[in-house]
Amino acid sequence: MKLSIFLLLAFINPGVNWLGNFQEAQIAAHAAHKLILINFSGSDWCGPCIRLRREILESKPFEDYAASHLLLVRADFPRQKKNQLSKEQVRLNEALADKYNPEGKFPYTLLVDENGKVIKVWDGFPGGTPEKFVGEITAMEHDAQ
Repeated sequence: MKLSIFLLLAFINPGVNWLGNFQEAQIAAHAAHKLILINFSGSDWCGPCIRLRREILESKPFEDYAASHLLLVRADFPRQKKNQLSKEQVRLNEALADKYNPEGKFPYTLLVDENGKVIKVWDGFPGGTPEKFVGEITAMEHDAQ
């Protein structure tokens, strides 16, 4: 039921929505034939993670592109007590890290297809502008089709 509501809202009210459940994102990606961007972040302790979020992932060019082309999944690993996640979210993030980020790199961003196959990896802060980042995703999106 939650997934059907998510899919309905995603098509009625397009916008940027970071998910915490990769399996739900994968189901939605299959239905919409979209790629998934996974971002591993330490939102309250990792300087490059904070910079990536502020300068690229929360930029208008990225959000405009992502709203209609991508499903977004954030696996956050905060350290401060006030930012702790639910036990279920921690479990989901750890399972995703076991599969895609076993070395525990931060920030670590991957573009995967609807089947979970890795198409592109950004290890650390990708540098450049939001437009450059979107251009890299666009190139991979065309190659994946």
